[in-house]
Amino acid sequence: MVTNPADPVLRGSPYRADCPTRHILDRIGDRWTVLIVGALWDGTARFSELRRRVEGVSQKMLTQTLRALERDGLVRRTVHPEVPVRVEYALTEAGRTLHEPLRALQQWAIAHVGEVAASQEAYDRANRPAPAPTERGA
Repeated sequence: MVTNPADPVLRGSPYRADCPTRHILDRIGDRWTVLIVGALWDGTARFSELRRRVEGVSQKMLTQTLRALERDGLVRRTVHPEVPVRVEYALTEAGRTLHEPLRALQQWAIAHVGEVAASQEAYDRANRPAPAPTERGA
């Protein structure tokens, strides 16, 4: 089958395995990305400050996520030549454009957390395996 890259259905379609938009969706859909971008909405922050703001993120995951965001052009890392060296992180212009979509996702999660929790509990109750029969006497 021959495909035409100019076809609007094929161009920029994350449903295609070879589409580069999948990488972008993977990045911005990642839990740590959402939280780190949110933590940087108000301006620059040092690594230790981000670690305090984003509870539960390990040093390794914070480092990996910041590097990936920097590589993707969403975060800018600035090294200040001081003693000791001071490193700050900030959103780039591209990173700032994520503010509204990610804020909408956060607001949705907050608004629907009760419904989702109730649904999970109902599902778990309905799909709980029946207890195994016990052997009597022996």
